[in-house]
Amino acid sequence: MGLTMGLNMLLLLAMVATNILSLYHLSSTLQSKPTPPPAPVPDHLRHQLNTIRATLTHLTRLRSTTTTTTSSSSSATPSDLLLYTHLAPIASSCRDNPDLLHTYMTYTPFSLCPDDSHLAESLILRGCHPLPRRRCFARTSSKLPSSLPSDPFSPLPDSAVLWTKYSCKSFSCFDGGLGFNMKLESSRFTSSGSNLDLSIPQLLLIAKDASSVIRIGLDVGGGTGTFAAKMKPYNVTVVSTTMSQGAPYNEATALRGLVPLHAPLQQRLPVFDGVMDLVRCGRAVNRWIPTVAMEFLFFDVDRVLRGGGYLWLDHFFSKGADLQKVYMPVIGKLGYKKVKWTVANKTDSSGVKNGEVYLTALLQKPVSR
Repeated sequence: MGLTMGLNMLLLLAMVATNILSLYHLSSTLQSKPTPPPAPVPDHLRHQLNTIRATLTHLTRLRSTTTTTTSSSSSATPSDLLLYTHLAPIASSCRDNPDLLHTYMTYTPFSLCPDDSHLAESLILRGCHPLPRRRCFARTSSKLPSSLPSDPFSPLPDSAVLWTKYSCKSFSCFDGGLGFNMKLESSRFTSSGSNLDLSIPQLLLIAKDASSVIRIGLDVGGGTGTFAAKMKPYNVTVVSTTMSQGAPYNEATALRGLVPLHAPLQQRLPVFDGVMDLVRCGRAVNRWIPTVAMEFLFFDVDRVLRGGGYLWLDHFFSKGADLQKVYMPVIGKLGYKKVKWTVANKTDSSGVKNGEVYLTALLQKPVSR
């Protein structure tokens, strides 16, 4: 406080001195005769003005630094966050959310972690990814199954999930359309109820007829991992990106013996270049994603797909007019072959109200560019 007041006083005195010298020079100029040209500013006066300007600049910077230091010291940075910054870089978006980051990194090292997975997801969805590591013990259920299920469509055990962070306290509490009703999930991808559907047998037959092969795939926004579970009997390995916003999607995927990748849609796909035979984008990829962000997503899909690999847009929905004017040009920039392209009206209440349509497209990446 004393240092700040002292700097303010010096700043005030410097400004007063500048004004006095300026008035002195102005009065001496006015008192001179009108005929001769104005006398040049004496060197000693110019030197004094330059010194005062430099002092003002220095004091302003010093005052700003002091104010920043004082405000930052009022909320101490967690010690483990400071320690981690010496080990690995922190994502810039983490610094854009200092309150959330400080809360996340405020814990007792070498003890039980706070029950704050919701906080971690909030940071991830704000672009703070990868999150800083923590030196604490993660909370897990003490009633995990002793083995993986022989059938990935068997009922999910409620006791294997920590429900404290969810409003529902059992899998049966969730709506059947969210992917937790295994009886409903078991019928998906097996047959085609409409032209918008693409069954797994159809998909594999298309690949075979094109002398292509599908061995490994990525399901973007894969929910509880049903597509990965359905591909397993065909000896195809699929990993699913999923978040646990409001429901235990990651937990359910893992309980089915499948691999969940805890990654949001805006994150670069955590897969190396050109290694995937198939990328499926489910209904999580839709018109609510900003167009530029969607363009980056599609080109990231292109990055991970091998030559001749497939991009499957499964029930992508948008407004009918936007599909023609916005999304078809975005998809067209990939230069992929249209193997399947089906558009139909979205007939639920939201679709009727907003004039929305569904698009199911199977697109094949060129073997070479």
